[in-house]
Amino acid sequence: MSIAKIGAQIDELDTPTLLIDLDTMERNIETMAGFFRSVPAELRPHAKTHKCPVIAQKQIEAGAIGVTCAKLGEAEAMVAGGIRDVLIANQVVGEPKVTRLVNLAEHSDVIVAVDSYINMRHLADRAKSKGVRLNVLVEVDIGNNRCGTDPGEPTLELAREVAGHNNLNLRGLLGYEGFCQNIRDIEERREKAHGAMAKLINTKELLEEKGLDMEIVSAGGTGTHMITGRYPGVTEVEAGSYVFMDATYSRVEGLEHFNCALTVLTTIMSLPRQGVAVCDAGLKAITIEPSRPLPTVKGLNGVLYERASEEHGRLKVEPDSGLRVGDKLEVIVSHCCTNTNLYDYYHCIREGSLEDLWKISARGKSQ
Repeated sequence: MSIAKIGAQIDELDTPTLLIDLDTMERNIETMAGFFRSVPAELRPHAKTHKCPVIAQKQIEAGAIGVTCAKLGEAEAMVAGGIRDVLIANQVVGEPKVTRLVNLAEHSDVIVAVDSYINMRHLADRAKSKGVRLNVLVEVDIGNNRCGTDPGEPTLELAREVAGHNNLNLRGLLGYEGFCQNIRDIEERREKAHGAMAKLINTKELLEEKGLDMEIVSAGGTGTHMITGRYPGVTEVEAGSYVFMDATYSRVEGLEHFNCALTVLTTIMSLPRQGVAVCDAGLKAITIEPSRPLPTVKGLNGVLYERASEEHGRLKVEPDSGLRVGDKLEVIVSHCCTNTNLYDYYHCIREGSLEDLWKISARGKSQ
């Protein structure tokens, strides 16, 4: 990465590079914080989106209770960056991960998800040997068909055993209605999210009837925050993408108050034939996923991001686009979470000039 000079204008930056529009990001943070000031649930934003303790601190300053992480390595990066209250909304399985986890618990308030007896007993053994009490949520599969126990009695049985270990602290339940997040029609999304939440809250009530304290019920994402955040019994929501937004969420109804803050700056490197331009942001600079729309070009009509190879992005352009070799464009990414993981730094832009560089500390922390 070439070192950019603070104060440089956008068109002076080398490409491809990852940009944050700070004004837009800060408005997104405040918009989501404002919503959660109006509902009983709290916000625990998912740091897998930005992987950056500086942004996590901004979210907490605006009212978030902590952060969510997808991986142990992300949690370690957040704690190293000064974030103490961290939920790992995933299973941490096997050596050396379990040992790393209990070591992290010694100097943070980390919470981890479990869905199996083998993993739960491993966590209990290592927590005992380290002399810590590890915070645990039982994950419930509420329709995502991924990790999690079945709702009802299977969750109760596992939760009872968790509660029986002196070195495990059963805090509650975790469920994720991920299959709802990108449903474009808000009424269809609401119906399916309510169905998922009913499974989670019915399970919570069963466990409470059997004498288990369910302090935390964690669920939700950006696409369902306005639904799950109001659902009775949900205590915290794990929305993450709202901080940046992307071309996928731009199509989802009910998110109009959020705007795209994350772009990739790219240079037109060739105009090989009429109707075609080639930029320097290909698959190594912009993630392309079959289930998501293609990236979009910001602020230019008649220019479409059409295809990517490793180092090249092919654009379809109208004859009167006015593009020239050397021009720079901003591309709104298809999926902000995966795109962040391609870069070491954010170039933070305010009113067209570079205000700061922020390290993406949890980049590549997939273990």
